[in-house]
Amino acid sequence: MKSLLLNGDPLTVAEIESVAAQGRPVDLAPSALDRIAASRQAIDAILAAGHTVYGVNTGFGRLSDVRVPPESIEQLQVNLVRSHAGGLGNPLSEPESRAMLLLRANVLAKGFSGIRPEVVQLLTAMLNAGVTPVIPEKGSVGASGDLAPLAHLALVAIGEGEAFYRGERMAGGEALRRAGLQPIALHAKEGLALLNGTQAMTAVGVLAIARARRLVRLADLSGAMTLDALMGTPAAFDPRIQQARPHAGQGSAAAHLVDLLAGSQIREFHREHDTRVQDAYCLRCMPQVHGAVRDVLEHVTAVLTVESGSATDNPLVFPGRSSAAPQGGAVISGGNFHGAPLSYAFDYAAIALTDLAGITERRVDRLLNPDENEGLPPFLSPHAGLSSGFMMAQIVAAALINECQVLAAPASTGSIPTSGGKEDHVSMGMTSALKLRGIVDNLERILAIELMCAAQALEFRLPLVSSPHLQSALAVVRRLVRRLEEDRVLAGDVDNLAAALRAGAFNSWCEE
Repeated sequence: MKSLLLNGDPLTVAEIESVAAQGRPVDLAPSALDRIAASRQAIDAILAAGHTVYGVNTGFGRLSDVRVPPESIEQLQVNLVRSHAGGLGNPLSEPESRAMLLLRANVLAKGFSGIRPEVVQLLTAMLNAGVTPVIPEKGSVGASGDLAPLAHLALVAIGEGEAFYRGERMAGGEALRRAGLQPIALHAKEGLALLNGTQAMTAVGVLAIARARRLVRLADLSGAMTLDALMGTPAAFDPRIQQARPHAGQGSAAAHLVDLLAGSQIREFHREHDTRVQDAYCLRCMPQVHGAVRDVLEHVTAVLTVESGSATDNPLVFPGRSSAAPQGGAVISGGNFHGAPLSYAFDYAAIALTDLAGITERRVDRLLNPDENEGLPPFLSPHAGLSSGFMMAQIVAAALINECQVLAAPASTGSIPTSGGKEDHVSMGMTSALKLRGIVDNLERILAIELMCAAQALEFRLPLVSSPHLQSALAVVRRLVRRLEEDRVLAGDVDNLAAALRAGAFNSWCEE
C-alpha cells in the first residue's frame, strides 16, 4: 500500500481509516520537516533571550504565572506528561489509537508547535512499526484538548506507559525496544505540544462516522428488502418528488432505493392489484429520513476534515513572516484546543443516527406484527404459536434504541469548570465521540436484525423473488445466518451478522 504523505493538510475520512484500520504506512513531507525546524528555532531563540512564554518556561493552567528556571525546563515537560496521564477505563481500540497517532503527527507537521522534527518522526515511526499506545477512553473534557488521552500517547513516546505491539500488551519502553525505536527526551514545550489538541475525540469520532456513512446506505438496503417483503410501493421514490424538495441526501437515498428495487418480481405481481394508496411513513419516508441522515453525516465529515489539518496546540508558534503570520514571528496563546466544533457535530450525528435506528425498528415491527404484515405469518414463524419466531428480535431492537436515545442527549451542553477555574468552559467532545461510537455499535445490530427478518420475509414470498440486488443481499445473509425453521437462540446470529457487515460483507451496496 502506497505511503500516505503527511504535510499538515486535511486528511479525508478514507485516508485516516486506511492508516488506522488497514495499516497503511506514512511518511513526512520534506516541506513539513522544514516548517517544524523553523518553529523550533523560534522556541530556541526565546529561551536564549530569556523571555517568559506560556508552556515553554512556565507552569500550566492555573500555574501559568509560575516561572520555571532554565535547568528545570526539560523536567517540567516530563512532569506534565506524567501528571496528565490520568485516564481511566477500557483502552481505545487499536485503530482508534492509531488514528490518534496519525492525526497528532499530521497537525504537528503544520509547523506551529515549536517541537523538534525528531518528535514527529518518532510518532510516524511508531505507526509504521505497529507500536500502539494503550490509551484509556475516559478522562478528557475536550479543552485544553484531550489532555489525558494524549498524555498516555506521549508516555509511550518517552519510553513509559503501555503499548500494544504485535498482539501483545506490554510496557511502552519495551514495545519501542522490540520495534527498534528509541524514546525521545522531551525539550522545552514538547510535552505540551504532544498533549494540547483534539486528536482523541477526532480519532474516535472519525472512525465512528466512517462506519455510519456505510450504515446509512445499508439502511437503504435493509429498508428496500422490508418494503418488497411487505409488498409496498416504490412510488414515493419517484425522482420528481425528490426534485420538488431538492435536498442532496434525499435525492441520493431515493435513487439508491429505486436502483435496489429495480426488477422485483414481487413488485410486478402486486402492481396491478395493489389497493393501498400509500405505505406507512417508515417505508414511504425512507428518502426523507435516510437522506437527512446523509446530509448530517456530510456536515460532520466536513468538520472532521478541517480538524484533521488544523493546528490545535497552545501556544502556537509563527516563525518569521509568512501568510500565516504577516506581522512577523510570534508565539501566541489562544484556544484552538477547544473541541466545541467537534462536540456539537458529534451530538448532531448522534441525534440523526438514533432516529435512523428508530425508523429501522419500525420497519422490523411491520414485518413481525400480525396486524401489519399482510400475507406473512405472525413474527415470521413457520409455526406461529408453538414458536415465537423473531418476536424477541424486535424487543431487543427496542431496548437498543432506548439506549441510543439516552446516548443522544448532548454532552456539549454539559461544561464543568476545571483547573482551578482557569479552564472554565470545556467542550466534553470526547464524551460526545464515545457516545456516538456507542450509537453506531447499536445501529449495526439493529440493521442486522432488519436484514435477518427481511430475508426471512422475502422467502415467504417464494416462488416470487425480489430484485437482483436484493436477492444477492439475501444470499449474503443466508451465508451468515440460516433460515429460522424453529425457535433457536438468535443472539449469536445478530452478533455474527453485525460483525460481518462491519467487516464489509455488504460493502457492494454500502460504498459510495
